[in-house]
Amino acid sequence: MRTLTGLLIAGLVAAPLSAATASAAPPTDLVPVVVARMQSEGPALTATSATTPRVNVSRRDDRWAFGTAVLATPPGAEAMPEGWLFVAHREGARWTVALEGEPAFAELSAKAPLVNDAERPLLSAQDGDQPGALANGDGRTGMALPYAVGQSWAMSGGPHGWGGTPPPWSSVDLTGGDQVVRAARGGTAYTMCQGWIRVIHDRGYATDYYHLWNSINVNGAAVGQGSVLGNTGTDVTCGGSASGRHVHFALRQNNAYVGMAEHNMGKWVLQNGGAAYQGSALHGSARAYVGGSLYNFGALGFNQGVMDANGGGVVNKRTGPGTGYGTAGTIADGATVTVSCSSNGTTHTGRWGTSSLWNRLSDGTWVSDAFMWTGINGPVAGYC
Repeated sequence: MRTLTGLLIAGLVAAPLSAATASAAPPTDLVPVVVARMQSEGPALTATSATTPRVNVSRRDDRWAFGTAVLATPPGAEAMPEGWLFVAHREGARWTVALEGEPAFAELSAKAPLVNDAERPLLSAQDGDQPGALANGDGRTGMALPYAVGQSWAMSGGPHGWGGTPPPWSSVDLTGGDQVVRAARGGTAYTMCQGWIRVIHDRGYATDYYHLWNSINVNGAAVGQGSVLGNTGTDVTCGGSASGRHVHFALRQNNAYVGMAEHNMGKWVLQNGGAAYQGSALHGSARAYVGGSLYNFGALGFNQGVMDANGGGVVNKRTGPGTGYGTAGTIADGATVTVSCSSNGTTHTGRWGTSSLWNRLSDGTWVSDAFMWTGINGPVAGYC
């Protein structure tokens, strides 16, 4: 675990900053410390591609600073830029700098007077001690797709890495509809650089949106699900390349890009293909491949599921948790249901595995968990 002591780097300050200089240019002694920190975090990128550090101190007073740190790559390069939020605290002649995702970042964000009340709990949850795709086996995100609910866009590129082929395959390319890119879930938004917006969400998640035209300029602004972030485009101001207008939409958790596969976005479950940019998405039994359309059904609630008849048209509902109970109608493949509680019953096998768990729906009927995607292996609303 990194500690504040481990991140303490000597500054080069000659005299203390006063309150009168709080709105002046970034302190010259801070910038090299931030650059050193991000270069130590992105050694693979700096070893394989020319990079240009860009440090933007968007907030500061005499003892604190907050902003973005980006390792930009040349426009048209294969390598994509990397970027972090940072918090810095000065004690005497020394700056402590912590990058987004480090335990020290969470600690400093909780203390920094420059961090507002809306963003503090979200930034404090960006804890690098809890990394990983499907943290604790939970694929729920509470996110819609990054465009208006009710629109269908093409998935022009299936799961692939932030920088292309290398894993984790955290990203998909989306285009179509009105080409207006929107926040997939509420949170706080930051401009990493022109054309690149990051939104920090709850549960340690964040989403990145790149190649945008007309992107908003934000510094910790609160956004809701569906807030406009910009338009699809081909902007590569920070580096990388883009072929045809689209949004490069990526999933992060605790300062790391994480595999998008098995996560739910807009009630679709993303799945990897045999190679980067391939793959598909599932809504119930309906599968869309690259080039196909994804209808944005909106966010799936944390106590909800999507029925998956595993190729059938409907799933039987029962009056109790098992096939020994009478039928109580059917429910369509792809339907969204709300789960009240769960109990064990007869065992069944569906697309997502074999389970004896049965879920009681909000109408009082029961369905087998084997025929429902909820994102976790277990009850989403507790046991009955």
